[in-house]
Amino acid sequence: MKNIKAYGAKSNDADLNMMEIERRDILANDVKIEIDYCGVCHSDIHQVRNDWGNSKYPVVPGHEIIGRVVEVGADVKNFKQGDLVGVGCMVDSCQECKSCEDGLEQYCENGMTATYNGKDEHLGGHTFGGYSEMVVVREKFVLKVPENLDTKAVAPLLCAGITTWSPLRQWNVKKGDKVGVVGLGGLGHMGVKFAHALGAHVVMITTSPAKAEDAKSLGADEVLISKDEAEMKKHANSFDFILNTVPVGHDTNPYVALLKRDATMTLVGAIDEVDIHGGGLIMGRKRLAGSLIGGIKETQEMLDFCGEHNIVSDIEMIDIDSINTAFDRVVKSDVKYRFVIDMKSLKN
Repeated sequence: MKNIKAYGAKSNDADLNMMEIERRDILANDVKIEIDYCGVCHSDIHQVRNDWGNSKYPVVPGHEIIGRVVEVGADVKNFKQGDLVGVGCMVDSCQECKSCEDGLEQYCENGMTATYNGKDEHLGGHTFGGYSEMVVVREKFVLKVPENLDTKAVAPLLCAGITTWSPLRQWNVKKGDKVGVVGLGGLGHMGVKFAHALGAHVVMITTSPAKAEDAKSLGADEVLISKDEAEMKKHANSFDFILNTVPVGHDTNPYVALLKRDATMTLVGAIDEVDIHGGGLIMGRKRLAGSLIGGIKETQEMLDFCGEHNIVSDIEMIDIDSINTAFDRVVKSDVKYRFVIDMKSLKN
């Protein structure tokens, strides 16, 4: 085992501060990664502040990890020292259930191992994330990062990217489809970029007229202000797919009314209650669905697609000692559109 520097919180009302954590010695199928960059996800804040009631302390967040391989186990075949790699929201799963066999490890029927606050099968206790100097991860859960991309801006693809990519692929968004993206934040801005790159006619759906210019610069063809009843009525029954990235419970009925018959709206943000009237679904055989990140194979496909189309997140870089301020700014939606930590600052 090795002690390394990390940033974490010791309770739900504590700031994140410097601490030491342990990493395991590498096993035969492990990859050791020196972390260069780590994205800041809203989930990090939820876990640190125990908003979901399941946090284990200390919490060391971070599941948008980019770095270089520094050592590999004896049985590792796909990675070598110096490779640019990423680690997302999972570091293990049972590999035996139907979901794992189908490459959908995020739905592991025995419980996937989250990158932080998951059950640590090796050291006991719980896992620690990417707000740290290095990480040791099973080869199966390490991803190849295209070298042509802006490395620091790749980090949020490991969560915000795959969270929006997966439903667009699952519901077969294609050239010419009319696709709505609800909410322009860390997830929404990636949804717009991906839908545009897939050839869809992209409509940014937002409550804020001030976001129109940004949405169009990201690839939106139109902006629909959801508070404008006349405009909403004009777009009724016209969308092939809607990606809803709103991170809190809300009224979904106005958006369901926008769907064509047999079309789907997928939630990727809200995990608490949403308001839905059955009639809006029944009258058009419409569907309300959910989606959780993506499997490892799908995440690799997403990264490869980003490499081909030069897609990365829009980011603001910070040093690790600014993380508590960054958390407060994320809560206030005061970032365009994702913070990324320069992890070299942890060594200073």
